[in-house]
Amino acid sequence: MSHSEALLEGLRQGDEVAFETIFRTYYGRVFALAYRLLGSAQEAEDVAQETFLRLYLRPLPRGREHNLLAWLLKVATNLGYNAARARRRRQVKEEMPATANTSEPDPADQAMQADRSGHVREVLAHLPERQVQILLLRHVGLSYEELATALGVAPGSVGTLLARAERAFQQRYSELEEK
Repeated sequence: MSHSEALLEGLRQGDEVAFETIFRTYYGRVFALAYRLLGSAQEAEDVAQETFLRLYLRPLPRGREHNLLAWLLKVATNLGYNAARARRRRQVKEEMPATANTSEPDPADQAMQADRSGHVREVLAHLPERQVQILLLRHVGLSYEELATALGVAPGSVGTLLARAERAFQQRYSELEEK
């Protein structure tokens, strides 16, 4: 039984120490992924906490091999996408009247667009969700095997999927830089 399987078994039996150990072991990577996706420490904190809350309330079932880190990162990615979509909907609603009343661009918006991390988030927002997932999960250090588990694909296809995602990212980023 692997270390993470032993911790999961402890969690299933209500062992608070097992949950704390899981939390301390994986929190940094879950938070980092959420932060890269959302660009906001507060939103990333919310996503990370929700991810661990879901694990606490419904520990992964027995009888299957689990890659705990891959599962946590997949949940965090999905929650992050949901948070980003909700934020975009809120921004559209809030900015519509303000945009209609002003003819000059907002200096804060211009500064954010010049920021490299803003460009990265913008590029990621325009890529297909699966490509964003594989790029972010690889960026936080998952192996090809872990990526296959997290994405539910055959291990042999991870390299191809990753290469396509990287090419799409580079092309979109170059297009953005040219503007």
